[in-house]
Amino acid sequence: MLVMAISGSLRPASLNTALVHAARIVAPPGTSVTVYDGLGTLPHFNPDMDGEGVVLPRTVAELRARVAQADAMLICSPEYAHGVPGVLKNALDWLVSSVEFPGMAVALINTSLRSVHAHESLTKILTTMSARLPAGASVRIPLLDRKLDAAGIAADPELAEALRGVLAALAGAD
Repeated sequence: MLVMAISGSLRPASLNTALVHAARIVAPPGTSVTVYDGLGTLPHFNPDMDGEGVVLPRTVAELRARVAQADAMLICSPEYAHGVPGVLKNALDWLVSSVEFPGMAVALINTSLRSVHAHESLTKILTTMSARLPAGASVRIPLLDRKLDAAGIAADPELAEALRGVLAALAGAD
């Protein structure tokens, strides 16, 4: 199974980014996690650039190709001002009319117990986009105030097990 992981943060030291890289490290045999890091390169969504007969911007075509190759997606996102970060919402907007996304199994991970609005909003957005949100694949893994990088997360037995549980839920969704 190939899982495409996306961090909704552009910050290099983001806990969300560390978590998606940790998922790559702890993935069990038979599961491969690739991290998509192109959120900051996508143009602002414009429906006029996404119509029939229109050549997609290169970065959008690459995003859609990566989604088409994936069996599932894992999204780990911060919450900004009670909402989804603009760069993540922009990427999702580019996937709305794509044929690659509907029916995709998606896991949502939240790294802060205080962050609830973005998770709820992402759930609504993804459901509207015809994603499948398997039971057990959307969890909170509290990392706030824990100065961990991907290796530190993967080395923590409790955190690694939580990530493996998310990946197992995605694998069971097929």
